[in-house]
Amino acid sequence: MSQTVPATTDQSTTAGDDTSPTAVELANKDLVVLVERTKGFTSVAGREDLAERLDQTRARLLDPQVRVVIVGQFKQGKSKLVNALVNAPACPVDDDVATSVPTFVSYADEASAVVLTRDDSGVEPRVERTTIPLADLAEYVSERGNPNNARDILAAEVMLPREILRGGLKLIDSPGVGGIESTRSVSTLAALSTAHAVLLVSDASQEYTEPEVQFLKHALRVSPNVAAVLSKTDVYPEWRQIERIDRSHLGAVGEIPIFAVSSDLRLTAADEQDRELNEESGFPALVSHLRRDVLGKAEALHQRAAMHDLMSVTDQLSLSVKTELNALLHPEDTPQMIARLDEAKARADEFRGRSSRWQVALGDGIADLISDTEHDLRDRLRKVQREAEAAIDEGDPGPIWDQITEWLDQRVSAAVSETFVWTNERSQWLAERVAEEFITEEAGIPLIRVGETDGLLDPVEEMQGIASGRMGAAEKIYIGVRGSYGGVLMAGLATSLVGLSLLNPISLLVGVVVGRRAYKEDMSNRLNRRQAEAKNLVRRHIEDVVFQVGKQLRDRLRSVQRAARDHFGGIADELHRSLSDSVLVAKQAAVTYQSDRDSRVKQLELHLNRIDALRKEIPALVVGESSPKKSIR
Repeated sequence: MSQTVPATTDQSTTAGDDTSPTAVELANKDLVVLVERTKGFTSVAGREDLAERLDQTRARLLDPQVRVVIVGQFKQGKSKLVNALVNAPACPVDDDVATSVPTFVSYADEASAVVLTRDDSGVEPRVERTTIPLADLAEYVSERGNPNNARDILAAEVMLPREILRGGLKLIDSPGVGGIESTRSVSTLAALSTAHAVLLVSDASQEYTEPEVQFLKHALRVSPNVAAVLSKTDVYPEWRQIERIDRSHLGAVGEIPIFAVSSDLRLTAADEQDRELNEESGFPALVSHLRRDVLGKAEALHQRAAMHDLMSVTDQLSLSVKTELNALLHPEDTPQMIARLDEAKARADEFRGRSSRWQVALGDGIADLISDTEHDLRDRLRKVQREAEAAIDEGDPGPIWDQITEWLDQRVSAAVSETFVWTNERSQWLAERVAEEFITEEAGIPLIRVGETDGLLDPVEEMQGIASGRMGAAEKIYIGVRGSYGGVLMAGLATSLVGLSLLNPISLLVGVVVGRRAYKEDMSNRLNRRQAEAKNLVRRHIEDVVFQVGKQLRDRLRSVQRAARDHFGGIADELHRSLSDSVLVAKQAAVTYQSDRDSRVKQLELHLNRIDALRKEIPALVVGESSPKKSIR
């Protein structure tokens, strides 16, 4: 756990791993060069807005940041799995060490570690990055060094010089979820919406539980790439039988690959460079999956988005050149051309306004979605509350309050998870609908994934405790004596009228009867009070969940709204700028002297030929993409 990682030497390649560059990776390098060449044309045209857009495209291609979230219950081997993948002690592991905060493992030329904390001292909260020694990481991210995240750390980042991470792969070791349906699992599920892939880790000691299967169903609806990992195959001899059972469970969920691995064998194989032992560990198949199905597909997606950006930029660059060239070659058509450009400019100007169709669709859609989300959340939690109150009415909640609290936590988390997944699906549907309103026949819209917004659900306070209802012998005697005293006194006074003493057999018998009834009434009253208190605690907990989760869901949807507005608004501004420049050059060309026209025509024709030649190179560079697309799908 305190090992040091080589700063420059990459020892992550284990015998048996395929590390040769894929066709997608090779195409990625060529596409970066093409983006840089296209940016040169934007500089000549004075289009800083298009140059900035290409800078963002280039940054995505060079550093795709493909996030793989590793989830699972406590002590399933998630941290050791990360260490085995990168062949380095990136995450602390031990028998009594459990991860308490997310740990991000990514590439850097030198090994280092950083912890992220929230600073609320300013006007707006901000995140502070503090560099720490890599050997001290366990003191910040483990339950032993940081129990219940007492240091309030948001996350930790570990940067390593490892070949498997060089392509932008970022492994996220998430804290264990105590049953998958706990409140912490809701936070984990929220993080999946920004992940390119998910690995659910479960050891070979038993088959998948129902909560794990349910979590996989939710993950499939949130993340586009989900896989299962069966860990610790070297510890449990019957792991093949467990694997067969797990595969049957996965078959009922969807197309989810499963990889049986042993992290200990992988680490031993890396130390000894033993190819056969590495094959036996099962990691080559998992590494191949990460490189081909996760990293490769993510890079292909970035390349398709880059292709759309290049198509849009070259179209806009050629627009003003073609306009000026036509005005010079056919001056008699210039008035009609300027009129058409002015009309197109007016339509582009409408795209930027609040009254445009896509803006109206976005605003109305977000308002409807917020209302539907709140109703869905309240409806699900109201059913949970009714079930909890019915269970409380059936008996004494005091002795079994811990079980009731655990059950309520699971049911609430399941309801919130379902609402979260449903909201994520609806937000992506809304983004597609807005894009359809925005797309025109004249301009293609690049790929957008506004449904991917960051943020985790804030924790809800734990349920308070109630009295167990158990009484000691002294308290029981006190209640009985208190009730019997009244019975003895009443019967004694009544029998004294016929000459009997205050204490006589009749008064004592009446005292026992009255005392026993008083005891039962007291127990019934105590039970009613505990039931009422339990119901009140359940209601308060449900209200707290609605308050916290409702706010987070509204914030996420507002983030979707801002992301879509900024994205489509930026495209509208670019189109408006291109049309404005075209109108301007057309008017200038109309007053150009004959002596200057021939030289200007030659310059424009040469420039246009270069842009057209550049555009023809775009589709051939992208793997699996033969023609440009206008759809956002």
